[in-house]
Amino acid sequence: MTFTPKTLLRISVLVALITILLKGLAGYVTNSMGLISDAMESFVNLASAMFALAMVTVAARPADEDHPYGHHKAEYFSSGFEGILIVGAAAAILWVSLQRLLSPQPLEQLGWGLALSVLSSAFNAGLAYALFRAARTHRSIALEADARHLMTDVWTSAAVVIGIVAVHFSGWLWLDPLLAIGVALNIVREGVKLVWRSSQGLMDEALEPETITMLRTTLDEFAARLPEGARLRFDDMVTRRAGQRRFADLHMHVPGDWTLQHAAAMRDELEQALMDAVPGLRVTIQLLPLGMEARSTRMKDEA
Repeated sequence: MTFTPKTLLRISVLVALITILLKGLAGYVTNSMGLISDAMESFVNLASAMFALAMVTVAARPADEDHPYGHHKAEYFSSGFEGILIVGAAAAILWVSLQRLLSPQPLEQLGWGLALSVLSSAFNAGLAYALFRAARTHRSIALEADARHLMTDVWTSAAVVIGIVAVHFSGWLWLDPLLAIGVALNIVREGVKLVWRSSQGLMDEALEPETITMLRTTLDEFAARLPEGARLRFDDMVTRRAGQRRFADLHMHVPGDWTLQHAAAMRDELEQALMDAVPGLRVTIQLLPLGMEARSTRMKDEA
């Protein structure tokens, strides 16, 4: 069964609510700072999923007069917002954990607490798997950010469970808040990575190296299919990403004795070949006669 990004994010909101209930109850019955910190992060999951749903809805809007290139970059705001929330949650966990480290308290009803934590992690792991698959299919950074956050939650919960078991058998009460501090530091790392990726997307980061290689391979194959004696040259290719959309601009140099109609037909064929090679690509090709450089190229060389 295939779900749309909106449907998956609605499911993510529901799972976040269930996780808050299960982990909150686990933290309450055990009095474990590790489980309580895990539950606090689930509130971030809820806020992130709701904001991601809003931004994916905005990103799906068609281009209009005020946004002629579309609204695809809205997804980067979702990823950046989620990263900031993660760092904020980590700061709160650190503060409470330091208080508990200075004044350790015994743990209670570990069996029920651990069972609830494991159950909530199972929900998160299943949803994260579905989100990762959908993120690759739809090239959505909002879905990927939500999936990475959920997987961070899963590994965090696993570490907390292991730590609580260690506390139970060792009797070292200080290990529980110390583990929560470690959880918080790991959450900070994930949050910073999300914020960084979002900033790069908003600054029109180039396409992935493997995608650029695919574009260049398509250009070479296209030129090789031309009749003997016909010659084309491609240069000044620049690329960028904007959410699910990918863009490429380049110059196509053709023989000067070609008619405009023939050159334009050849350009249309090449544009289609590039868009077939890279799904979601929008390509713009400027026609130039062989031996002539674009003004932008000359200015670059002079600089």
